[in-house]
Amino acid sequence: MLKPYRLPPMEGEWIDRDKSVIFKFEGKPFCGFEGDTITSALWASGQRFLGRSFKYHRPRGILSLANHDVNVMMQWGQHLNVRADVTALASQMQVNAVNTTGGLEKDQSRIFNHLSSLLPVGFYYKAFHSKKLFPYWERLFRNITGLGKVDLETPRIFTPKDYDFCSVVVIGAGPSGLAAALAAAEQGADTLLIDENPQCGGSGHYQRGGDNALWHATKQLLEKVEAHPLIRVLTSTVAAGYYADHWLALVSERKMTKLRAKSVVFATGAFEQPAVFGNNDLPGVMLGSAAQRLMYRFAVRPAQRAVVLLANDDGYRLALDLKAHGVEVAAMVDMRPKGAAQNPFSKSLTDQGIPLYTGCCVYEALPAKEDHVVGMARVASFSDGKADLATVREIQCDGIIMSVGWAPAANLLYQANTQMRYTDALEQFVPGELAPGIFACGRVNGLYNPDARLRDGQRAGSAAAAYLGFGKALEVDIAPGATCPSFPWPMVSHPQGKNFVDFDEDLQLKDFENAVQEGFDNIELLKRFTTNGMGPSQGKHSNMNALRILGRLTGQRPDAVGTTTARPFFHPIPLSHLAGRGFHPERRTPVHPRHVALNAFFMRAGEWLRPEYYARAGCNRSACIQEEVAAVRASVGLIDVGTLGKLEVFGPQAVELLERVYVSKYANLKVGMTRYAVMCDEAGVVIDDGVIARLAADHFYFTTTTSGAAQIYRELSRLNAMWRLNCGIVNHTGAFSAMNLAGPKSREVLQQLTAIDLSGGSFPYLAVREGRVAGIPARLMRVGFVGEWGYEIHIPAEYGITLWDAILDTGRPFSIRPFGVEAQRVLRLEKGHVIIGQDTDGLTNPYEAGLGWAIKMDKPFFIGKRSLHILSKQPLRQQLVGFQMPQEYTGPPPQESHLIIHAGEIAGRVTSIAYSQAIDAHIGLALVAPDLALSATSFEIRLTNGGFVTAQITSLPFYDPDQMRQKESTCA
Repeated sequence: MLKPYRLPPMEGEWIDRDKSVIFKFEGKPFCGFEGDTITSALWASGQRFLGRSFKYHRPRGILSLANHDVNVMMQWGQHLNVRADVTALASQMQVNAVNTTGGLEKDQSRIFNHLSSLLPVGFYYKAFHSKKLFPYWERLFRNITGLGKVDLETPRIFTPKDYDFCSVVVIGAGPSGLAAALAAAEQGADTLLIDENPQCGGSGHYQRGGDNALWHATKQLLEKVEAHPLIRVLTSTVAAGYYADHWLALVSERKMTKLRAKSVVFATGAFEQPAVFGNNDLPGVMLGSAAQRLMYRFAVRPAQRAVVLLANDDGYRLALDLKAHGVEVAAMVDMRPKGAAQNPFSKSLTDQGIPLYTGCCVYEALPAKEDHVVGMARVASFSDGKADLATVREIQCDGIIMSVGWAPAANLLYQANTQMRYTDALEQFVPGELAPGIFACGRVNGLYNPDARLRDGQRAGSAAAAYLGFGKALEVDIAPGATCPSFPWPMVSHPQGKNFVDFDEDLQLKDFENAVQEGFDNIELLKRFTTNGMGPSQGKHSNMNALRILGRLTGQRPDAVGTTTARPFFHPIPLSHLAGRGFHPERRTPVHPRHVALNAFFMRAGEWLRPEYYARAGCNRSACIQEEVAAVRASVGLIDVGTLGKLEVFGPQAVELLERVYVSKYANLKVGMTRYAVMCDEAGVVIDDGVIARLAADHFYFTTTTSGAAQIYRELSRLNAMWRLNCGIVNHTGAFSAMNLAGPKSREVLQQLTAIDLSGGSFPYLAVREGRVAGIPARLMRVGFVGEWGYEIHIPAEYGITLWDAILDTGRPFSIRPFGVEAQRVLRLEKGHVIIGQDTDGLTNPYEAGLGWAIKMDKPFFIGKRSLHILSKQPLRQQLVGFQMPQEYTGPPPQESHLIIHAGEIAGRVTSIAYSQAIDAHIGLALVAPDLALSATSFEIRLTNGGFVTAQITSLPFYDPDQMRQKESTCA
């Protein structure tokens, strides 16, 4: 039966006892109060078994109650991996522990705890070493790892992005942070105070040592801060990353704020570190600060009868807090020698009859019978990391509460390029050399005495304001602490292991010893091999102990061992915050309203919305597309191509610019003609294509791909400036509308709207003409991307709808049909025309894409020429080929990106595929291995369901190989 652990009302508690909150955990009903977290409400109800560990699925309870570990990680419906220690309780919340198979109590995966000897650190690397067994291990690890379950029906979460500015920002609203903010504001600096907790006060609120003096002093500071007109306070906000020039990422529940400050004060405090002993992860074993948070924030008793394991004076203050709130302190176990334990707090406690064992340790914790929580502490004399088993005594308890040391919360300081130094007096890294505009105070600065922390906060806040010209920096004398706050070796060897250093990753003391034995004796290598500090809490509770272990094993001091690199984000950040609001610029062509009226189904093409197809009553998507294709082949169709990049270059050296950036020749291009254009980068990779039209000797108009327009214009402008050519470039992409009229009846339709002679003799294939169409000034290019007689018409954007309407009205007697992008893709595929970025990838060169004919190596220079010259002498890496499915095939067709398998190996992938009415079969393009393209007549394509289908390799183009559709007889 669960025992209630809720304490009577307490001064400064965060809960509202007038507002009960009903919720469920693992299907069982529980009750808490508004202001509780999930964890505090469960603990108050007597539920102390709260989760399972990641690797061995061991029972877990509270460790830090501060998001410094993930012992208690839960799933709340569609909310993944909820940090129960710091997540506020919500009405009707239904939560379950993550990482279980069959529920928390009957987790089937707990068998891994009994198999732990077979799963040593780094076993996964050795498992993957065997290529034969790799698929087996991969499937196994994928099935048993991962936290939480993704609900694919979860709606997208939109989180806004905000910007903020201030003179001084203080990170951390504990006693030193409050003092710093107040000092900076009193000197005239507008100050922003940030804290990750929902209320300010930090350790000044919960580390009271049995009386409320520090809390009252902190409360008075807080009242002054709240009343000061120059101080703003952001609570429930994490400073998750520091970047150059005092640029900070602030993350709250609803948004990410990018803050620019002029100076920064880090009052980030310290992370309490656990002791390492046998079964130190049992529910009921927790950090002293966690117990104090439970009592003073949530009025919850951490245990009924506790053993306090300590190695600093904070441990005695902890014992006083426990005693003051009804916890029976069964014993105090001080890991330090007898002389170090002499202080007023210890005497007060021993005078009350509480046993004190100095120079001792907790050797191991044992679970209570038929329960998962701690039931006994085995205490023994301790020396140099080893327990003297001859001195073991057993103490009944339901809690072991640890206070053995701290590690500075210096992650942001490291990111700010702070040079840290190790001091033996504190057994801690402290800031050495700070960058300009960076200040530190409080525990992160190595000060633990309450009065010293307040004075250090005043000093840092005053110095930060003075750095910006607000007043003069205060000169404050701060006495160092009399005792060391951290024990240099709070770890006890145990022959059976289960003495955990990293609770996130289930790393035991022996795992570090094995890693060093295998040669991973550098702190960065050790981190990667053991995965220490790579769990969700990022080493907040484990990095310092790992550093000490490596130092002892290699005979080095901690400062010689060094620390791992602290990178943003050091705190867990939801991916939704990084994604932001999902802002996607959306561009529409001038003819967009007409597409809407024609019932177009739209698709995104880069930033543009384009008609994928035009929906018709009684027809599905495929039928609509095939009807559009048939209309173009048999009569005439019209497509909006206004999304193409449209650039103009003019001037005496205009042709020189084009010669340098495209692989073909344009100096010999006649006025009034066009030529296909391929652009490569310096590595010879195809990056864009289009059509270049010569309007005059020094005047060219050319197109780019839809997605490449902005980048190509930007790059050409850069190159033109760098080369200092005498020409200018204009981007007409948004200023011009463009449409393609294609099909055997296209000339007949267009001739009714223009006086331009459209005959084959006067306007041949690949020619360009300027004139008027429907009274609108226009440029016409006779190009054949879809394989039919056609005209690409470019006009000022404001006339787009007028021309569209005129062409459709004129073409009505010819059964003209507007057609969308999908029909265009089928038409171009039948001609074997390439789409850059779809039929090519980030490594494809022109030789591989079948575009080698466009390269003119006799030019003196063009971008990519040197690379292409080298590539031309090397075997092809891949080759674009056409393929066709058997006409009788009726199964599911392959899809783009399906793999081509030859001789049991991956030999390529499908890049384009569609059903062709003209061929009466599925046709496609594929990038395949060169030997397959040269020697084989067919290949196998692996389908999504794992099956295979055979396709025949065929020559290109599939349709009209003799270009008869471009001859005069077609439109006669």
